[in-house]
Amino acid sequence: MSFSLLGDLNWFAVIVAGIVYFGLGGLWYAEFAFGKAWQKAMGWDGASGGGTGPAVYAVPLATCFVATLATALIAQATGTDTIGEAIVLAIVVGIGISAAVLFVTGLFDATKPSGMTTVAISGGYHFVGLLLASVILSLWR
Repeated sequence: MSFSLLGDLNWFAVIVAGIVYFGLGGLWYAEFAFGKAWQKAMGWDGASGGGTGPAVYAVPLATCFVATLATALIAQATGTDTIGEAIVLAIVVGIGISAAVLFVTGLFDATKPSGMTTVAISGGYHFVGLLLASVILSLWR
């Protein structure tokens, strides 16, 4: 694999997939979904005020784009172009990379009241987000 694959990507699909992945986070971490459980697992009581500046949105958007771009490169390099192949790709990047890294972080993060709950919620988000991105990238060439 080489960076020459960047020229072969459908950049519109990469941008749309990144936005879909990011947008899923707005739903996933909303109070009606996993937001309250995630905040409790993080040890946030709601009174601390938390960050509400632009970085709260810009950083996750940028990281979703980077993860989507990496997934697009893998999809391009492997010729992934079916829903079945997109699911396998999502398992590889969503579980094999994202969830594995989050698991180690959660296991050793003694600052969180419930690190493994945080891992489960965040790992689920990244898996579903990368699954959606993988499907978009694989089918929209």
